[in-house]
Amino acid sequence: MLHNLEAQLGSAVEKVISAIVEDLPLYLEALEQALAERDTIKLAVIAHTIKGSASNVGAIRLVDISQQLESQARRDDLEGADKIVGEVCAASHALVAWLKQGDFSEDSVGRAAAPPGALVAKGETDGGYSGQPRILIVDDDRGSRMAMAEVLRNEGYWVEEAIDGEHALSQCEEQAPDLVLMDAVMPKMDGFTACALLQNLSQTRKVPVLIITALNDEASINKAFASGATDYIAKPVNFWVLSKRITHLVQAHHAERHVHQLAYKDTLTGLPNRVMFNEHFGEALARPRSENSRLALMFLDLDRFKLVNDTLGHETGDLLLKYFSERVQGSLRKEDMVARFGGDEFTILLDRVKSPEAVANVAEKIHQQLSRPFVFMGKEMYVSTSIGIAMFPDHGEDIGTLLKSADMAMYRAKKLGDRYQFYESQMEADVSRRLQLENDLRGALDRGEFVIFYQPQEDLKTGKVTAMEALIRWEHPERGLVGPDEFIYLAEETGQILPLGEWVLREVCEQLQKWRKRGFKMMCASVNLSGKQIISPGLVDTIALILRETGLPAQYLELEITESTIMEDPEQVIATLAKLRTMGLSLAIDDFGTGYSSLNYLKRFPVDVIKIDRSFVVDIVTNQVDADIVKTIIDLAHVLNVSVVAEGVETELQRAFLKKQGCDIAQGYYLSRPIPVEKIEETYLSSTQQLDHLSGT
Repeated sequence: MLHNLEAQLGSAVEKVISAIVEDLPLYLEALEQALAERDTIKLAVIAHTIKGSASNVGAIRLVDISQQLESQARRDDLEGADKIVGEVCAASHALVAWLKQGDFSEDSVGRAAAPPGALVAKGETDGGYSGQPRILIVDDDRGSRMAMAEVLRNEGYWVEEAIDGEHALSQCEEQAPDLVLMDAVMPKMDGFTACALLQNLSQTRKVPVLIITALNDEASINKAFASGATDYIAKPVNFWVLSKRITHLVQAHHAERHVHQLAYKDTLTGLPNRVMFNEHFGEALARPRSENSRLALMFLDLDRFKLVNDTLGHETGDLLLKYFSERVQGSLRKEDMVARFGGDEFTILLDRVKSPEAVANVAEKIHQQLSRPFVFMGKEMYVSTSIGIAMFPDHGEDIGTLLKSADMAMYRAKKLGDRYQFYESQMEADVSRRLQLENDLRGALDRGEFVIFYQPQEDLKTGKVTAMEALIRWEHPERGLVGPDEFIYLAEETGQILPLGEWVLREVCEQLQKWRKRGFKMMCASVNLSGKQIISPGLVDTIALILRETGLPAQYLELEITESTIMEDPEQVIATLAKLRTMGLSLAIDDFGTGYSSLNYLKRFPVDVIKIDRSFVVDIVTNQVDADIVKTIIDLAHVLNVSVVAEGVETELQRAFLKKQGCDIAQGYYLSRPIPVEKIEETYLSSTQQLDHLSGT
């Protein structure tokens, strides 16, 4: 392995080796500290680092131990971790001592001088594992094991050894070999029993087992095949025959495994696909279970994933899916299964859970894992997922019903902006209503069914209405007035949001210009932009065209973008906002406090207004945490010379608190609900002064 490394790196190989020698002791110190603190996240990260260093020099034993530690830590399983950490330290010290010899020539790094960490079986003298087929020899006779091992190593196989059936099962649970050579007669557990038990392990069910037996009677041979053996070979062993038979079986196994991978695994993430998940699910449903051993199905869908593909490209989207799947796997137990159903949809099967509360804890853990940003290709990205949960047998007794129930719960979670939702019976009616609403939405714009309402905003210093927000409403012919929460997400999913968003911009600009021409004292009106609009390449030109055609000065139009939309791709969105600002438009961040933006990004946002999300305002009088958050946002905004609008102001106490803290603008039901054009004119525009006008403003 070192020779290969030297061939690739040339003279730089010594620097790489020196770095490994210097860093490994530091990693080990951090590893022991993480273990002492029982910090599984830190433990997994350090084990992963050690694994990478060891793999560079072919120390495969150290790679395997580190991998085992990493896998356990990611499952929050610290059972036996002290022992594994000890093994990691011992293998690392041996590797460092060997590397410090300093002779990395080809002769020095030959087969007889492999790194200490490359040895995985007693008597092993080959170099590190490099992808050879793995053969497990199970025999209580050491001489027989050594003879077969020597023959197979000379044939290029990676050989591991076990002294009895129990030992073999233990090794197979850790990592499945490509083939098992199993002696029939052994103490503790014989080969027939071990072979039968291997069929019950999902990872070894299809691994070929070659029984070695001195029992040549028909009953023994039948017993071998009945236990699940692929073939048998008689003692004394003809090693030439053994080698040829193993080659045939391994090749057949690899071909079968390749076909299985194509049929049962997702090629992008390596996770089980829909077919494999359904088979595993069916097996789980068929098993008897007690009241305290329930089954749960989770249906996951990434939020705004299409936006990632549209803005950053499918290559980045694929990377995100791979990293997402790794984090989800790290949140689960070893016995749980996560599968990719297609696109950005994933399913999780939780077996042997005690209660819905336990399932909710898993959902929370997944969201906690996703709260950290994904960093790759030089970009920092925040991703969230909506999770629907169905329980067996409460929400269905077959796979199809449970999947449907979990899917409906997921859509409810996405619509409400919740992290997760359990299935409830009324969701079926909601889904039916959603489908009907989606059908009705098509063509609604052409039929003229949309209207703009306006919600006034109060300047808290003067007590006067100085601005307003434009809000779309759908005048449904049967359901009456429908709010944006019920149809905007449908417009985004069905691709109707761009023409609808353009209509809103043009309608608002035309209305403002009408008021201006009638001599009303002008107020700025804000319009919400969806995520799809902000990434649309023609947005800037479209707005410029609308302003030019309506004649409205840009200063009277404010554009609102949610914080979470900005954080989907901060660099691109910031660049677009900068162009819009040069046109004279006012820019606002809506729902501030919910999108994970950092201070570093906040100071770069070319915006004039921050709108505090209503979720922070609702309890500011009774909740000190919310009060402190709001005060901090106000102070921070003013330091950045940005005005602050508080949304969702519904009481005089809330208004008084915000005014005392220096908030600039209040918006909410306390002042007024969103109202139609006629009401705005009657209540807030009719008595205002006329423009000085006609002075050319």
